[in-house]
Amino acid sequence: MTRTVARVIVDALKELGVRHVFGVVGDALNPLTDAIRTTDEVDWVGCRHEEAAAFAAGAQSQLSGTLGVCMGTVGPGSVHLLNGLYDAAKSRTPVLAICGQVPLAEIGSEYFQEVDNDLLFRDVAVYRATVTSPDQMPRMLESAVRAAFGQGGVAVLTVPGDLGDQELAEDRPTRFALDRAVTRPDDPALAEAADLLNSASRVTLLVGRGARDARAEVLGAAELLSAPMVLTLKAKEGFEGDNAYQVGQTGLIGNPAAAHALDHGDALLMLGTDFPYRDWYPKDCKVVQIDAREDHLGRRVPVDVGLAGDVGATLRGLLPLLKGSSDRAHLDDARNRFTQWQEGQQRLAEPDHERRWTGKLRAALDNRDHEIRPEALAAAVDRYADQDAVFTSDTGMATVWLSRFVTMTGTRRLIGSYNLGSMANAMPQALGAQLWAPDRQIVAFCGDGGLSMLLGDLMTIKTYRLPVKLVVFDNRRLGMVKLEQEQAGLPEFGTELDNPDFAAVATALGLTGIRVTDPADLHDSVRRAFDTPGPVVLDVLTNPEEVAVPGKPTVSQGWGFAIAKVKEVLSSREN
Repeated sequence: MTRTVARVIVDALKELGVRHVFGVVGDALNPLTDAIRTTDEVDWVGCRHEEAAAFAAGAQSQLSGTLGVCMGTVGPGSVHLLNGLYDAAKSRTPVLAICGQVPLAEIGSEYFQEVDNDLLFRDVAVYRATVTSPDQMPRMLESAVRAAFGQGGVAVLTVPGDLGDQELAEDRPTRFALDRAVTRPDDPALAEAADLLNSASRVTLLVGRGARDARAEVLGAAELLSAPMVLTLKAKEGFEGDNAYQVGQTGLIGNPAAAHALDHGDALLMLGTDFPYRDWYPKDCKVVQIDAREDHLGRRVPVDVGLAGDVGATLRGLLPLLKGSSDRAHLDDARNRFTQWQEGQQRLAEPDHERRWTGKLRAALDNRDHEIRPEALAAAVDRYADQDAVFTSDTGMATVWLSRFVTMTGTRRLIGSYNLGSMANAMPQALGAQLWAPDRQIVAFCGDGGLSMLLGDLMTIKTYRLPVKLVVFDNRRLGMVKLEQEQAGLPEFGTELDNPDFAAVATALGLTGIRVTDPADLHDSVRRAFDTPGPVVLDVLTNPEEVAVPGKPTVSQGWGFAIAKVKEVLSSREN
């Protein structure tokens, strides 16, 4: 029996192993959603906002390595997908967005809700096309999916509302041919890289997510070179646990040990990373970079030897050429500094830290006895979360606390909007993650600003009975923006949030809500949240004045912070 355009698309999704399609229903999507309704193994997940749908689809793609799928109907429905799709594009994960369109004959007539999707998605998509005839299927769908996988990005297929239920004149099975090529540089290039590394006395590794599938080879390189390993945030997942070489992250969320390891090496080996912050790279250092994407080579820091290829395959060719180093002074120094920093951070998370370090006078003047340190909250979550938990985090201070206090031990996973830097990603990504792994614990580190931005999709979590644990760092602030203002010498402005009781909101929506205002209740509350069946919103009132000191603080940042505090005090007196 000849299939319709909608049936060809949905059958192909089933063949690709897609289990969930996220979106908001609309008339132009009716043929497609009806095909999903009548298809086993592919489920429709109705979200309250298309942005959440796109974030959820991107999360599933990042965690599974397969295709994430979302849908938006004509005009505004498709526009709402855009931010979540940008996050997928920046994360280089394959996502297919299927968008509705006005009837075919009305395209170009300024019809009600008409938006030019091919123009709208031009910047975000590696492939975009509008189906104008059933005869273009399944070829156009195959091209979209191959582009999403082959280039690691977003493909947008637009289907006019009157085309989805039209039958193909000549039907055939879809053919995708999605095998990924594994490449490595030629031998002379490897020899040049080996000569540079062999001549160095202090090598430091900077390891990114692109090296995740080459853990054994990366550890082998660190061992041979006696090299400390600085991790990007996205490399925590694959390299933080059981690793005697890693010294944590660099950058604004990083630590002094990682900054010192970079600054005091005479050679830097970059593996699968496009770490964007140029100020944190060493200035006088030889650099070897390995990356599967040739356009990444040398774009952040000048590179002496650039090797375009798969990290694992390239290292397997490079390691036999390395002489190795028995001088562990550089590695031991970095590891000792890292251990000392970690011990200091753990003291910040101790329940009685304020009483021991600030004294009774400040407590009397400041009256912050019942504001909880965000470090203590993050450390408690790390302590009680499962060893195979999946973590998501909102951009901003929630990510800082996760970076410093949650260790990716066991088989823990981690995703976030770490390239786009969007607000409001943690909760919808947790939604997608929980559907991908229904038997695993999903923990979202939510900023209060981020959660409130897409608050409506708490109802999606309720509707589908998803047992996610949403940990809200409720400091009544846009915390990262506040810190950025103060470091620049500006008084805090526009960052204060008039929050509701998020636990009470959760309860009203039919979820379990737990509110924590007293440090003495913190550990019991975190345990109770994890032990409670079903979804939980853990609303923890944290100290808005808590500062995350960067790994390499500058004098200008210190002066800026001091000046900002004086301005804030003067402003409060005037008011």
